Amino acid sequence: MRILYIDIDTLRPDHLGCYGYHRDTSPNIDELARRGVRFDHCYASDAPCLPSRTALWSGRFGFHTGVVNHGGTAADPFIEGPTRGFRDTFDATCWMSVLRRLGFRTVSPFGERHSAWHWYAGFGEVYNPGKGGMEIAADVTPIALDWIRRNGRSDDWFLHVNTWDPHTPYRTPGQFGNPFEGDSLPEWLTEEVRQRGWEGYGPHSPQEPHGFGGEAGYLRYPRIPAQLDSMQAVKQWIDGYDVGIRYADDHVGRLLNALADVGVLDDTIVMVSADHGENQGELNVWGDHQTADPITCRVPLVVRWPGVASEGRVDGALHYHFDWAATLVELLGGRVADNWDGRSFAGAFREGREVGREYLVTSQMAWACQRGVRFGDYACLRTYHDGYKMLDPVMLFSLADDPHEQIDMADERPDLVARAMAFLTDWYQEMAAAALHDVDPMMTVLREGGSFHTRGRLPAYLERLRATGRAHHAEALAARHPDEV
Repeated sequence: MRILYIDIDTLRPDHLGCYGYHRDTSPNIDELARRGVRFDHCYASDAPCLPSRTALWSGRFGFHTGVVNHGGTAADPFIEGPTRGFRDTFDATCWMSVLRRLGFRTVSPFGERHSAWHWYAGFGEVYNPGKGGMEIAADVTPIALDWIRRNGRSDDWFLHVNTWDPHTPYRTPGQFGNPFEGDSLPEWLTEEVRQRGWEGYGPHSPQEPHGFGGEAGYLRYPRIPAQLDSMQAVKQWIDGYDVGIRYADDHVGRLLNALADVGVLDDTIVMVSADHGENQGELNVWGDHQTADPITCRVPLVVRWPGVASEGRVDGALHYHFDWAATLVELLGGRVADNWDGRSFAGAFREGREVGREYLVTSQMAWACQRGVRFGDYACLRTYHDGYKMLDPVMLFSLADDPHEQIDMADERPDLVARAMAFLTDWYQEMAAAALHDVDPMMTVLREGGSFHTRGRLPAYLERLRATGRAHHAEALAARHPDEV
């Protein structure tokens, strides 16, 4: 059995054609969906990048690995201490180690990102393009193509290929052009939405779309505007994101063609997913992944499994991304490690049934301290530190009626908030009961001064808000965070 896992950073599902997007961003991924299974409600348990991939590779929540942040103590796994064996837990039980014990050759051209060396656990071959994680697809695909040419005909391999192209600062080469120059924006992105965001605040809001303001280095990238001060700028911004998706999709096509050239495409499991999604105006975050909501935490998952999955199927159940990792292991005849939080649904997948979870809990600690509860048609967010964004302590959204989270229903539906908080309590009890350490890593983040990307940034940001006519927001933030001023 051969497995190709294409991991496209920062890819939100609803900007793909197979998930209903009106722009032609993803013809190759769409064809895979037509020939395989599209999962509509797959979620990263811990966002963004470093916590997400740690959870996927380990099969465990950040609560259990200790990795929930992009810096500070909680950016590294828990120290195992006196109980550590000759080999650590990642080596013993991670996804790739399980596959290696099943006889798979595990390969990834994915080097250095986040200095997250524990990601390498279980990989037999790692190729480093040498740009510290700043590679675009043109840097990574040639390595993968060369590997396929040399090794594709052999059996029992797992090849992981990551592209970062939809991630800001939208570095798709200029010669690729803009296939969406004549296409309209998504209907929900109106001048009213932009203006409301412009008058608001927060890192990556319209007046500071690259951070907290003053990030001049980003201005050398022609696909992104300095500010979202008009609908023309919004279109340039969204076009930049969508062009990155189309560029990555073109490279998906190159990988599939390479498999066809060596005669193994029809015998290869192909999976396409992401580490997280991307807010593009939701919760007034533009071009970043700063929340625990469905926009940041929902990821695409398209699986083409010849001979096992019926073509064109849609799975609408709730799953974590590591649930699919567990399912893959079981479908291949392996056994999921006892310490995994991922739950296999292999039987249901094989039979074409939908069997998922009653609710999901998602976490964000790199840009805010927030946990989300996804259940039914709703998402409820519990914020412990707002990361200087426009976030109330508890928020509730109807995803069926308001998928872009414009109307907070928390005051209107206290019954649903209570249900979500009960789910969150149940999850916490389950996490604590199975934990090998006596620390909730979120408390570590809060004790160390908050999320890595916002830590220590408030005083300067208050001055910027006052200087740009938003003093009332500065005073409100200062009142909410008196110990940080």
